[in-house]
Amino acid sequence: MAIPPQTLAFVFGLLGNIISFMVFLAPLPTFYKIYKKKSAEGYQSLPYVVALFSAMLWIYYALLKTNATFLITINSFGCVIETLYILLFVFYAPTKLRFQTAKLVVLLNVLGFGVMLALTLLLAKGEKRLKVLGWICLVFNLSVFAAPLFIMGKVMKTKSVEYMPFALSFFLTLNAVMWFFYGLLLKDYYIALPNVVGFVFGIIQMILYVIFKNAKKGIPVKEEQQPKAQQLHELSEQIIDAVKLGTMVCTELSPVGVLQPSMEVVDVVVEAVIDNIQKKKEEITS
Repeated sequence: MAIPPQTLAFVFGLLGNIISFMVFLAPLPTFYKIYKKKSAEGYQSLPYVVALFSAMLWIYYALLKTNATFLITINSFGCVIETLYILLFVFYAPTKLRFQTAKLVVLLNVLGFGVMLALTLLLAKGEKRLKVLGWICLVFNLSVFAAPLFIMGKVMKTKSVEYMPFALSFFLTLNAVMWFFYGLLLKDYYIALPNVVGFVFGIIQMILYVIFKNAKKGIPVKEEQQPKAQQLHELSEQIIDAVKLGTMVCTELSPVGVLQPSMEVVDVVVEAVIDNIQKKKEEITS
C-alpha cells in the first residue's frame, strides 16, 4: 500500500524540524570555545547573521502560505538561537569585528528585511506576493548554504579545521536531504531547490574536514618539515653572528685604554650565548 504524499511530507517535515534543531545547536562547541578564550577573534559572524535573516524570511513566507506549521516552528527557534549567537559573538569580539557585525545586522536584518517587507506588501498581492517572496527565500537560502564558503576558504588557507566543526557540516548535509524531500512532496520548489546546493556544500565541507583534520595547528608546513638539527644550526649561526657584530662595535667604539674592559664584557656575552645555545638544543631535541 502506497503512502500518501501528504503523510510523507509530514514525516520529512518532522524529521527536518528535529535535524534543523540540531543544526542550530551545532555551533554550541564553537561558542563555548569563544566563551573559554574570552575572544571571538578568528571566527566569522556572517553565517549567523545570514542564517537569522533567512529564518525571518521563512517565517514571513510560512505566514503567507497555508499548511506551513513546520516552517514556522523551526524558524522561530532559529531566530531566537541565532540572535543569542550574534549577541555572544559581539560581546567577545574585538572592537573592529564588533562594529562589522553590528553594521551587518543593521543593514541586512533591520533595513534589508524592512525594505523587503514593505515592497512585497505594497507592490504585490495574493499569489504573486507569495511567488515573489518564495524567490527571495530561495536566494537567501542559497546564501545560508554558501556562507560556509568563507570558512572553507579559511580551512584551505590555514590547513586547519579549527573553525569548521564537523558536526555542523554533517547536520547541514542531513538537514538539506530532509527539507529537499519535504519541498518536493509538497511541490514547493522554493523549499526543495536550495537544499540541493546545501547537500553539495555539506559534502564538500566534510571532505575538507577529512583532508585537513590531522594538520598541525599554528606550524607552517615548511618549518614543520625542517630537520631539527638544521633549525639548531641556523639558530647557532644567528647568535654567533650577533656576538661578532657586538665585538666589532665594541672594538670600533672603544679607545685603546678601555679595550680590555670591553673584551671582558664580550667574554661574559659569549658565555651567556653558549648557555643559551645549550638551552635551545635541549628544547629542540626534547
